[in-house]
Formats: sequence, structure tokens, C-alpha cells
Amino acid sequence: MEFKDYYKILGVERPATDDEIKKAYRKLARKYHPDVSKEKGAEAQMKEINEAYEVLRDPEKRAAYDRLGANYSSGQEFRPPPDWDAGFEFARGPFGYGADFSDFFNSLFGGFGRRAGGARVRGEDHHAKIFIDLDDAFHGASRTLSLRVPQLDEEGRLVTRERTLQVQIPKGIREGQLIRLAHQGAPGLGGGPSGDLYLEVHFKPHRLYRVDDRDVYVTLPVAPWEAALGATVKAPTPAGAVEVRIPAHSQNGRKLRLKGRGIPGDPPGDLYLVLDVVLPPADTEQARELYWNMARQMAFDPRRALGV
Repeated sequence: MEFKDYYKILGVERPATDDEIKKAYRKLARKYHPDVSKEKGAEAQMKEINEAYEVLRDPEKRAAYDRLGANYSSGQEFRPPPDWDAGFEFARGPFGYGADFSDFFNSLFGGFGRRAGGARVRGEDHHAKIFIDLDDAFHGASRTLSLRVPQLDEEGRLVTRERTLQVQIPKGIREGQLIRLAHQGAPGLGGGPSGDLYLEVHFKPHRLYRVDDRDVYVTLPVAPWEAALGATVKAPTPAGAVEVRIPAHSQNGRKLRLKGRGIPGDPPGDLYLVLDVVLPPADTEQARELYWNMARQMAFDPRRALGV
């Protein structure tokens, strides 16, 4: 998928004001609108112009797009990073965009909706993606979070206001779950109530653990003799180290399940220890002699099943 330079499509610079973007759009629309244009490929050109304008006229979409655009140029191969919109606060509606816009647009904004016209009593709901530590899901926490809220200043230039919130992270929260902050969305009209703010929770990468729903996985290094003969070793868990029994004849990649030691819940998840058999280095004469003795005495062929 190719990156689209919406500023280039409209013929404006990145610091362009809202008025400059509107003027550029109107000028191009007069030239390429299929009802009046005689330009070759006017309909396809107008679709690109409409798509660029849909993004750049909306402070929220424009701010998120600008975060990506600094690292890409038009036509460059592109895949949106999974956290490209983290920390931005957006208003989202219930409608999708469909075929009117490109795959590039839908890969970024497919979850956003068009804002309905007309007065509303209740304010719109807002959404934001946040990243928390895995430890917060195990124990719960109170965290101060900062969100970036895109808006236009008095001159129509895009600016970002920072908003700070105190958020309670509930114990047992899962990846992708929503935290609802009542009345923290857009203000209502005519004295109506504000909308809600929904925080979509994701976990920060952890140096030890990998999460799948409520289950947690950790790689546990073991020595060859521990795997072959069995042993009792210490293993890390998010709640602290525990002693586990390595069964004899264990192979690399074997999973040991610690029931109920995953993310808390009803029921809680499990913790899986994935065995990683680590070979000692043959970096001394004594170590090399031990390996030679094993080779002579064990007659072990790891490639026997291959038939070679």
C-alpha cells in the first residue's frame, strides 16, 4: 500500500491554515468536479481531492496524519504502525466510510465516522488509545494520563492541546478493553450533558511476558540436564518468583501451565512457562572434553527422523 501525501494533493504546505486548505479545495473542485470538468481522469482526481480534504479539514485526523507524514513521502510503501494514534483524543461516530475512499485512508481512519449535522443535546463521545504496564492489570492502579487534543487556533492553524486525566485502571483489565470516563467527552449543546470518553487499553511491551487475552507466557531457560533429568527451579511470575518442577525428558518449547496465575478475572487466566533448553558454552578445555565424552558415549543423532 502506498502512502498518500494529502498536502501535495491539495497543493498546500504543512503549516497551511484552515482557510488556505478550504480555498485550495474549492479551486481544485472547480477544475476537477466531474459535472463541469473536461480534464482527463477528472472523476478519479476528484476522489483523491475529496479524500485529502476529508483529512486536512478535520483537526483530529490532520494531527494524527501529520504524526505519520513526517516520515513518509508520496508513493512510498506504507503500513501504519499499530500505535500510530496512541495518545490522541478523537470524536468517533457510528458510520464507516466504505468505498468512497482509498485503502490507505481506511487503514488509518476506517474506525472513524462522519459527524452528523444539526444540533445535538448530548455531546459526542470521544475515544483514545492508551498504553499501560502489565503490572497495572494484575494489581489495578491510579494513573495520570496525558492526551493530545487537536484543534484550530484563532488563525485557523492546527495546534494540539494537552489534556491531563486521573484514571483508575481496574484490576484484571484485558488488552483492547475500554475504560469509560463519564461526561469527559465533547460538551453538550443547549445545556445538555457531555459525552463520554472511552480509553482503549493496550499493554506496553514487556521484557519477559507476552499476553494473549488473560493468559501470560514467559520463556524459562533450563540447562540440558534439568530438561533431561528433571529439576526444581525458580521461575518469574508477575506476582513474584515461584518454584516449579521441570518434568524429566522435557524438550525445548514444552509449555508448563500454572493455573490461575495469569491476568486476574472470573475465571483468571493461566501462566505458561515455555522451556528454552540452553547449551553451556564449550569455552574451556574441560567443557570441550565433556562434550566429546557425550558424543562418544551417547550415540545420539538429532537428525534421525529426517532420514538423512
